[in-house]
Amino acid sequence: MKKIILSMVAVLALSTANAQDKKSGSEGFAKGDVFVTGALTLSNGKTGDNKDNAFLVEPKVGYFVTENIAIGAKLGFGSNKSEAGSVTTVDKTAFTVGAFGRYYFTPASKFSLFANLGVDLNNWKNKLADTKEKEFAIGLGLGMNYFVSSNFAIEAGVGALSYTSNDNGGNGADKTNTLSFGGDWRAVTFGVNYKF
Repeated sequence: MKKIILSMVAVLALSTANAQDKKSGSEGFAKGDVFVTGALTLSNGKTGDNKDNAFLVEPKVGYFVTENIAIGAKLGFGSNKSEAGSVTTVDKTAFTVGAFGRYYFTPASKFSLFANLGVDLNNWKNKLADTKEKEFAIGLGLGMNYFVSSNFAIEAGVGALSYTSNDNGGNGADKTNTLSFGGDWRAVTFGVNYKF
């Protein structure tokens, strides 16, 4: 896992150094712009002898094919481990591959709203049960970017409609299909967006 994190940091550092060679553009997005965003989450909880540890890294890269439309891809890796005393109750890792498309309503502005459609393929490995789960997810959401400089924007988003299908390890297991509608304003995501 350390190798993955160090590799991602090196790629981001090289991308940032390359981007600094270019002249600074104006705030907002334009055709041909490339941006990097994503998620990095670390959590550690303890209640008495119970411990929970989780980790997620999920970088995204997007490219503006027109003035209003951006397409992109993401890779993700995460782990979740829980212990009750000296007994491990959950020990899972996940690998995600995804693609997304966004429509920006005012891309050239300092403040821009967008609609986001994403498709993810998740592979979960349950180390305790020695099983692998495959999950397909598709989601539609809304978001916004606010540029604080010509290259950096604060990004916020919320999901509005999603569908997931999990095979629960296959081998005859019943699938779990979930359809969700409505923005969960308790689960708004915030992040930083870097434009090249």
